[in-house]
Amino acid sequence: MDLFKKGLAFGLGLAVASKEQVKKFVDELVKKGEISIEESKEVFNQLIKRGEEEKTELQRLVREQVAQVINKLDIATKEDIRELEEKIRKLEKEDE
Repeated sequence: MDLFKKGLAFGLGLAVASKEQVKKFVDELVKKGEISIEESKEVFNQLIKRGEEEKTELQRLVREQVAQVINKLDIATKEDIRELEEKIRKLEKEDE
């Protein structure tokens, strides 16, 4: 797996990781001596922030993909249905 794919996989992993999982990961880094206890707080906060950003981006991408599929399948959206309902109401009023 190339570096880009690893980074993407890590980012997506962070997007779905719980705070407990991130804390375990950071605690393990401290235990291995890779970061200090003081650094661990900053690393934890950065990872949580990055995870939230990745989660938001992932949600946006999923919404975009779903919208494209709906469009390709020619399925009526809520907005389409609202517009049709409004047209029906107008036609019913004209008939009265």
